[in-house]
Amino acid sequence: MTQTKRQNRIAMKYPWNDRAGKPSVIKIAALAVAFLPLLWIAASYKTNILGPRPITQAIHETGDWAIRFFLVSLTISPLRAITRWSKLILVRRILGLTALAYALLHFSLYIVDQNFNLSRVATEIWLRIYLLIGFVTLLGLVALGVTSTDAMIRRMGKNWNRLHRLAYPLAALGILHFFMQSKADVTEPTLMAGLLFALLAYRVAKVWDFDIAAVPTLIAIAVIAAFGTVLIEYAWFAVATRIPPSRVLLANLSFSHSIRPTWWVLMACLIPAFWAAIRPMIGNDGRKINPLSAK
Repeated sequence: MTQTKRQNRIAMKYPWNDRAGKPSVIKIAALAVAFLPLLWIAASYKTNILGPRPITQAIHETGDWAIRFFLVSLTISPLRAITRWSKLILVRRILGLTALAYALLHFSLYIVDQNFNLSRVATEIWLRIYLLIGFVTLLGLVALGVTSTDAMIRRMGKNWNRLHRLAYPLAALGILHFFMQSKADVTEPTLMAGLLFALLAYRVAKVWDFDIAAVPTLIAIAVIAAFGTVLIEYAWFAVATRIPPSRVLLANLSFSHSIRPTWWVLMACLIPAFWAAIRPMIGNDGRKINPLSAK
């Protein structure tokens, strides 16, 4: 067995190791973060904090965390390019698989809530559009998860890239599922939709050969994402609720009660621009790594 293969086996045996078989601080941190929500949900269930319907609340919590981790995994590539911190790529697979794990737990708890009546589960999924959207998203995440190994990347070749481009449509479906089950209070789904809009704007800028680590580009993406968030929220209230959507637009100009999602999206997207502005004063090594060998 070659030294490279031996190192790969060691790294695969322990998910907190890097490719050299040594413990990676960033991987250990990512794994710790991955388990924290699960520990909180379990502790809340044991201490009756989840309310009168703890299983239902646990279903919501695991679903929310699945989408959160999925979105965070999608931010890794842009953040690596902006910060030029090559080691960020080490946690992308961990975060993606964490999203899949929470999605599977989300679905498993739904089965528990239906008293393990699989025929009823299947019927509910078929009859309720938001459940069907969620189930399609889950199947897509499973497909991405089982093909995320180095062996599958090599075996699939260019088809791997084609398959994993579905990550963005799947994220959009997951957020739509979140919108539909949230009903009137769509603050967090709107925030997630705005962040996804920012990631899509980043990809468009990259395809159009803009300097994606330049301050003007990042500021433009932040402004576009903020306006996109407003439009998404407006469209949701116009189509899915009886609340006048004009009130939603006006609410974005008022800070008396709360800060609307569009402003959180703007602030979040301006952080990379701020980093890009101060980066020349800090300096970095700008090292690049092979995406396959880094996973």
